Amino acid sequence: MYQVFTMTRKADPKSVWWFLLAFVGPVVLGVLLALLLPGQNWLAVVLWILAGVLLGVLLFLIVLGRLAERAAYSQIAGQPGAVGAVLSNSLRRQWRSSEMPVAVHGRSQAAVYRAVGTPGVVLITEGQRGNLKRQVDEERRKVQRIVPNVPVHVVHVDDDTDGVTLHKLPKAMNQYKKALNRNEVLAVANRLDSMTHSPASAIPKGMDPMRARAGRPR
Repeated sequence: MYQVFTMTRKADPKSVWWFLLAFVGPVVLGVLLALLLPGQNWLAVVLWILAGVLLGVLLFLIVLGRLAERAAYSQIAGQPGAVGAVLSNSLRRQWRSSEMPVAVHGRSQAAVYRAVGTPGVVLITEGQRGNLKRQVDEERRKVQRIVPNVPVHVVHVDDDTDGVTLHKLPKAMNQYKKALNRNEVLAVANRLDSMTHSPASAIPKGMDPMRARAGRPR
């Protein structure tokens, strides 16, 4: 936990204030309730303060998890395989995906990933989207040919105004309207996997965003 805290603080120095607010806020509230509520005995005072401390620890851990994930993804953003790391570490169980891309642009290493969930099939681009237009169109046609009645969505991961940043990718994928149930998700994913293959050697495998280290100051 200390290593996660240190990594988050180095990547985002302002996160310290969020940690303090998450812990100190509930503690102060517990103390105020213990002192201001009428008819309190010593046991009630202790319990209110203890409840504030426990709530502060819980909120601290929640904030730490959220900010640590964002900081970790900021360390790998823009690197080949970053989208695959998000797909393998941050998606809910209702999704079926792979950390390996289904299409890669040879020169730039820009890649297209595929995930299947209740919204249907989502194609996620990584890198310069202009290099991937042909790959995205081919993957869309391939999916529509294999599972013609399943919706196909495209999400671009980049810093442009109409793209999404890496840490917001799961939220962007879950915003689409539900079109499949769990059994249909599994069936569609198995059918696509059995009739397509991924260029596994083109993109680094095994990137773990939670092990990313903050860059050394120059």
